[in-house]
Amino acid sequence: MTAILQVFGTFLLWLYKICGGSYALALIVFTLLTKIILFPLSYKGKKGMMQMNTMQAEMARLQKQYGNNRVKYNEEVQKLYEREGVNPMSGCLWSFLPFPILIALYSIIRQPLSRFMLLSKDVVTEITSLATTLGYNAESVRVGYEEIGLAKFISDNFSEFAGKFDGLLNVNYNFLGLDLTVMPG
Repeated sequence: MTAILQVFGTFLLWLYKICGGSYALALIVFTLLTKIILFPLSYKGKKGMMQMNTMQAEMARLQKQYGNNRVKYNEEVQKLYEREGVNPMSGCLWSFLPFPILIALYSIIRQPLSRFMLLSKDVVTEITSLATTLGYNAESVRVGYEEIGLAKFISDNFSEFAGKFDGLLNVNYNFLGLDLTVMPG
């Protein structure tokens, strides 16, 4: 999973730079590109599900005809699939493909320093120490979202961090008047 996170993090960082330093716009473009790339696969899955739906009447007829004989019913259903050129599993597999991408993106958003800016754990620890001396209170952030709170603190006090850490970005986490680092209450 770390390799996937690194690839997506690098890609999101590249989009961030292409989008003129807009974090929210980079996330939107990432999402749109993911949808475009996955469209042929999801189309194939939806097409397979539609084919399965058109065969429901025939399957119901087979169920009535061979209801007591499961072996014969399964044989006839298999023949129906072959005759119609339908794979009964074609609709399911593609539905799960976006899930790992969503999980990876969630991790990147939740850990912007190590996953988005690609800073090592040691550097994140150094940044946390410096931020603490500057008044950052890690205990005020929800557990599991420490890097988001730290990233916001860095953004608000970037002059204190500028030039001290390679790869550290002054990310603007605001979009349309919303602060993307704020946790819902």
